[in-house]
This record gives sequence, structure tokens and C-alpha cells, in this order.
Amino acid sequence: MRKSAAWALAILSAAALVGREEPHVTLRSRVHLFHTGEEWSEVRSDFHFDPAKSAVIVCDMWDRHWCTGANVRVAALVKRLDPLLEAARKSGMVVVHAPSDTMAYYANAPQRARILKLPQVAPPQEQQISAPPLPIDDSDGGCDTPGDTEHQAWKCENPGLRIAPEDYISDNGQEIYNLLRARGVETVFYTGVHANMCILNRSFAIRQMTKWGVRCILLRDLTDAMYNPKDAPHVSHQRGTELVVEYIEKFWSPTALSTDLKEGLK
Repeated sequence: MRKSAAWALAILSAAALVGREEPHVTLRSRVHLFHTGEEWSEVRSDFHFDPAKSAVIVCDMWDRHWCTGANVRVAALVKRLDPLLEAARKSGMVVVHAPSDTMAYYANAPQRARILKLPQVAPPQEQQISAPPLPIDDSDGGCDTPGDTEHQAWKCENPGLRIAPEDYISDNGQEIYNLLRARGVETVFYTGVHANMCILNRSFAIRQMTKWGVRCILLRDLTDAMYNPKDAPHVSHQRGTELVVEYIEKFWSPTALSTDLKEGLK
């Protein structure tokens, strides 16, 4: 290539980078406008983020769940989640697969070995954040298909989700925090199951990471709840999931749509 042509190409490439809009998503949260009342108001905000400083954590999307209803809904989520992960990788986002209680299965996986080699970083002092009980009763496990009994049915992540060479595997909050600091990650998008259990309560999940000062965002259309409509507040399964999402928006983190994220990464 002639030098003049090379310079022209470089200038055009630089101009394209300068003119490229930073990706953004619409965040949804809920605020208590008047502390004298019980009404919560929905608020939305346009949030710009740097993919190179962002991550997606896939929570407990196992190959098999003990609850038949959960298996059906996870299978539907997988079909929409895998294309999103591909878009996230192409944009430079970090992808972490976190299928809890399956690390023995991945003992020889390079994606597992790589996160174990990272230097340990002491998390900051936890923020003191309190929240009321969940708005649904999941004390019986939340399964909505009769006859299923709780047991560990999983051995690995759902095979419908590709684990790319550049991804990471961990179910440990300290390990994942080490990764976030090593890669300079500021914002974490969460997807997977279940919103009222693992998404909130795992050591790498929204509750703990928020207390450590990490910006967390739940992809509300790529999650599900463990909830049986026979239990309080006696609403449909879909509405039960929505109530949990609203609870997270009130007390723990904003949410976004995966379709919005995928569009923003184009």
C-alpha cells in the first residue's frame, strides 16, 4: 500500500473511532419519593458504559435443575442469552460463567485455571445496606411443578451456552472480585437464575458485589424466579418474578433489558 493511502486509511479509522457513540442502556430503578408514604415511583436513566470496563456474569445456568418448571424456563433463556454473550465478547466485555457447585467439573479448564492465577485483592470494607424481606414466599423452594423434590441435579453449565477461550469460570466471590480489579471492570451485568435466590445471595452476586462498591445491573428479561403461585402473595409465576425484579430495583441495583444492551453494543 502506498504511504499516502495508508495515511488516509489511518485518518479515516481514527475519525470513525472519535465519532463512535459510547454504548448505553436505559436503566430502570425505583425510588421512595415521599418517606411519609408507601408509594414507590419507577424512574429511568440513560446509562453510558465502556465495554472494556464491563462484565457479564452468568449465574447458575445449570445443565439441569431439580425443578421441571425451572428447566423449561432456563431452556428458553439459553436461546436468548448465548447470542448476547457473543455480542458482549465482540465488544470487549469480560464474560464470567458462574455455575455454582460445579467447579470440580471444570478443574482442568483453562478458563478456570486463568482466574485462579490472578493476584488476590482485598475487597473494601462492606457498605452497610439493609433491605426488607422478599415480596414472595419461597420458603418451600419455590418450585411450581408438583412432585419435584429438592436435590443437586446439576453437574455443569447448560451446554447451550458456549464458554469461549477468553471467558472465565468461577463460583467464588473473592475470585471474581480479583478478576474485576485485574481487568479494571467498573460495571457488571447479571443474568441467569434465580432472581430471588442465587442472583441476590451468591458470594459473587448482586448483594455482595454492591456492598463491595461494584456497580451492578440485572438484565431483567434474562432471569427468572423460583416461585410457586400457591404461595404468598398468590400471583402468577411471571408476576412473582416481576415482584422480585422490582424489589431488586428498590433496594439493590437498577435493571436493564438485554435487547437494549445488545443493541447498544452494535
